[in-house]
Amino acid sequence: MRIDRFFFFIRLAKSRTLAQHIIERGHVRIDGRRVQKPSEEVRVGSIIALPLHDEVRIFRVVALPARRGPPPEARGCYEELTEANPRPSEASQGSETQ
Repeated sequence: MRIDRFFFFIRLAKSRTLAQHIIERGHVRIDGRRVQKPSEEVRVGSIIALPLHDEVRIFRVVALPARRGPPPEARGCYEELTEANPRPSEASQGSETQ
């Protein structure tokens, strides 16, 4: 499946055009390889890394969606590998109390 369609179907982008713009910036990677075209293929098991909302998000493709379905259906197609990072102020407070 094309990566732009994948981003649209799993609701990472509101349209395929927006998904293509995200990809064309050159910061998206599939299995450590920079994605250069929106037509590059995503497969089950692929690891996708991209900057989104001031953080790098990493996903593993679990299933290829057949459509742009509701959010719970979309979330079932990927597994988020990014660890939740505490805010800098929360991290510094936690270290001060020890």
